[in-house]
Amino acid sequence: MSSKRKITVAYGDGIGPEIMKATLAILEAAGAQLEYDVIEIGEQVYLKGISSGMEPNAFESLRETKIFLKAPITTPQGGGFKSLNVTTRTSFGLYANVRPCKSFSPFIHTYFPETDLVIIRENEEDLYAGIEHRQTQEVCQSLKLISKPGSEKIIRYAFEYAKKYGRKKVTCMTKDNIMKIADGLFHRTFDEVSKEYPEIKVDHKIIDIGTALIADRPETFDVIVTLNLYGDIISDVAAQVTGSVGLGGSANVGEEVAMFEAIHGSAPDITGMGIANPSGLLNGAIMMLVHIGQPEIAEKISNAWMKTLEDGIHTGDIYQEGLSTKKAGTEEFANAVIERLGQLPSTMVPASFDKDTTPMNVFVSPVIKAKKELIGVDVFVDWDEPGRNPQVLGEKLRQTNADGLQLTLITNRGIKVFPDGMRETFCTDHWRCRFQNAEQSTISHAQIRELLKQIEELGFDFIKTENLYSFDGVRGYSLAEGE
Repeated sequence: MSSKRKITVAYGDGIGPEIMKATLAILEAAGAQLEYDVIEIGEQVYLKGISSGMEPNAFESLRETKIFLKAPITTPQGGGFKSLNVTTRTSFGLYANVRPCKSFSPFIHTYFPETDLVIIRENEEDLYAGIEHRQTQEVCQSLKLISKPGSEKIIRYAFEYAKKYGRKKVTCMTKDNIMKIADGLFHRTFDEVSKEYPEIKVDHKIIDIGTALIADRPETFDVIVTLNLYGDIISDVAAQVTGSVGLGGSANVGEEVAMFEAIHGSAPDITGMGIANPSGLLNGAIMMLVHIGQPEIAEKISNAWMKTLEDGIHTGDIYQEGLSTKKAGTEEFANAVIERLGQLPSTMVPASFDKDTTPMNVFVSPVIKAKKELIGVDVFVDWDEPGRNPQVLGEKLRQTNADGLQLTLITNRGIKVFPDGMRETFCTDHWRCRFQNAEQSTISHAQIRELLKQIEELGFDFIKTENLYSFDGVRGYSLAEGE
């Protein structure tokens, strides 16, 4: 029986096959105990009419191996094609995206030689759920979904990661000064979980200033935990400040399955030229080796790779006149790494990976259920009469009365326009109309059904409803701008 660990491998599109071939050659030469189940993903699968970019047998392979080493893919232009990465992450519960961002100065040019941070990004929720609708002639919506269990899981992962790898500080980044409910939930959960790790320093940054600080003072960060969209953006910023996005590897970790890849794309403009840098995928593969319990091999490869950089053997994307000694192609660079297996870098700190295979303690606390009460409803209507006067709309809707359920306000793109709106406010054809009892007491679904019937009889097209709830007496919805 083979002692080798079976993994799923996809060569991808564009430069994918070139850098995967180079990466696997290095892994084999280093003595990695691996065998491969090769699957087809990406552009050719999409063009067969499979919108996920993965055939059913690919999913079965991942169920079996639990480990996916993936080269970049190309998604065809046009609608109807789902993100393969998002599909894989959500289908297999790969809730944690882990991106180390480290400078390798002076061998890789950077203005921030002390950078050594890790971004841990929530990977399943947020706007990346991909729930979108066109609702009127002018307005589309994209739903941002943040859950307490999803937030707690990624935040615990960040603290456990910091604990496991000797990191000293965890920074949370949100935009909860604006999105007080959704991002506020993530921030509050961070504050709760952080109390269980008193030995680790914590802080919080609003995402815009946090991003600016990553671009200006990245050395001040250690571990960053954040939501899906923000993490996607800042991880590329952080990778770039280290010198090159082309060097970055990435792990997508779930409770059972994990996927490892480069953070860059398929680079079709240089496909087949033999000049692509395999370092990003190689660094993803190094993370994979640590994950599957082969840290010694990971160290050997990482040290040989750093030694290659120190010796000035660089691919064209990182070549520096006066510092680099040789401009190497993809295969030549891989061979240079192979030649240096067993050597240590002389300037950079040699790699040393954790040998403890104990799983990190990531769990979700039991939910303490609050008293949930229905106290109103937001009815969204498509209305485009000449002039778009909110006063006209409001007076018409005030004709409704479903057992006390009456119009209290109208907003347009979140701004209150009725009653007492400002004439300068620009209005689209998309209106949020809020209905509540005078005392904001509890209402019934029957009242909402009657209300919608009355709205329809008045000739309005209602396109969406959102029930308004309180939880233990606390309002569970946002007020309007200007309310």
